[in-house]
Amino acid sequence: MASENADHAVWLRGIEKQFPGVIACAGADLRVRPGTIHALLGENGAGKTTMVNVLAGVYRPDAGEVWVNGQRCSFHSPADAIAAGVGMVYQEFRLVPTLTVAENIVLGSAPRLLRSVEIEERVAELSAAYGMVADPTRPVWQLSMGERQRVEILKSLWRNASVLVMDEPTAVLTPGEAAELGAALRAMAEGGRSVIYISHKLDQVVAFCDEATVLRQGKTVATVEDLQEVDLTSLAEMMVGSSEGGYVDRPPAMEAGPEVLSLQGVCALNDRGLPALIDINMTVHAGEIVGIVGVSGNGQKELAEVINGLRRPTEGRVTVKELDITGASPGDLYGMGLAYVPEDRLGVGLAPKMSVVDNAVVRSYRSQRQGIFLSITKCVKFCQSLVERFAVRVGRLNDPIAGLSGGNLQRLLLGRELAEQPSVLVAAQPSRGLDVQGVAAIQGHLVDQRAAGVGVLLISEDLDELLALSDRLLVMFEGRIVGEYGPDVTPRTVLGSAMAGKAPK
Repeated sequence: MASENADHAVWLRGIEKQFPGVIACAGADLRVRPGTIHALLGENGAGKTTMVNVLAGVYRPDAGEVWVNGQRCSFHSPADAIAAGVGMVYQEFRLVPTLTVAENIVLGSAPRLLRSVEIEERVAELSAAYGMVADPTRPVWQLSMGERQRVEILKSLWRNASVLVMDEPTAVLTPGEAAELGAALRAMAEGGRSVIYISHKLDQVVAFCDEATVLRQGKTVATVEDLQEVDLTSLAEMMVGSSEGGYVDRPPAMEAGPEVLSLQGVCALNDRGLPALIDINMTVHAGEIVGIVGVSGNGQKELAEVINGLRRPTEGRVTVKELDITGASPGDLYGMGLAYVPEDRLGVGLAPKMSVVDNAVVRSYRSQRQGIFLSITKCVKFCQSLVERFAVRVGRLNDPIAGLSGGNLQRLLLGRELAEQPSVLVAAQPSRGLDVQGVAAIQGHLVDQRAAGVGVLLISEDLDELLALSDRLLVMFEGRIVGEYGPDVTPRTVLGSAMAGKAPK
């Protein structure tokens, strides 16, 4: 058997894994050759995350074999997998915000006698070698989501992983950053490393990867030995059984309703004390979706935080239905009809160690009381209604929510925010990292809210999503709104120019 596996960097053979009420893997296989970039594809719940968590030592399989570099392995912990040469880059980051970039990268693996200056120099050399430049002295909490992703990748490279597993690595990257990552992955593969690449962005899969394995309902349903010989439609059919796209049809625009959200002269600083928002003036009306277009890092994050009470503006005013909400707390804003789906699902949106039930009721717990105490029966019933309405796949409602897939986390988060029928919904990257059906489901809910008279502010780095859903587009560049455009009449070249700071006069 060992000789049979000598030609494979990874062979996950007949993997079975079951959780309470959920069969995650049902005899799935994955073979990865050395020096290749191998895509692992499938819709949410297909078993991808479980498979790579078995490889990373997070889970022990109920049945099956794990082979790495020709050796059969029995991992009891992630440390065992790291020692065997497996590096894992998760979609939800595993970083310590208060430590610097260098400290996060070398945490638990740097020689004890190595000085901080030497560590920072080595980290800088490593990041430059793969074109993923990151300031080793900056605290992680000051970084954008894209910069944090680079730190996660560099952390595995520092440990000299021979097998690098990447879960939606471009989900928080701009198109330019994604292209740079693709070049870095190719350099890693040419250097002998093997990369397992999980993504729902099929165009990037074809551009970056050599081979692919497709999972469906916990089983391996297809293996593609040369991705250059298949098209995107074929891959979509393998994954979900159809070639339908992930973007819903936006109904024709209706007559604008009353103004439900307004920002007037709003300015704010970023985490480093530098200007992030400069004289923002914008409105959202009932029954419309306003899309925010822009390259990541141009103030979108700060805009969402100011509106939702997570960051105080230095100047200006924010109003909801003509009520001044400037500086109000997130809890008060929810009671005023403002719902928020943040881009960071675990951490800002949901508490990973809390149960599914607790996360479901945390925003509306006052409605689940029996007298002065919370009613467990009401909480469970409320949670169950969200699970059913938004098609959330869960095992036990009392399990920690961190065990759910990204798509199920997003469905529950959106359902919780819409439970009290808000008048305004701010959605930041709502479909990031989801499969085709998950994207369509989330976007369908946004369109439904528009039809119900809710004003939706959609912040996304997916231009196709913004063009498909938005009634109006506002382009942000360096903290300013530099133009307003109609999605149906504006060429992409015009939007691209505006995103680069060259808005037509």
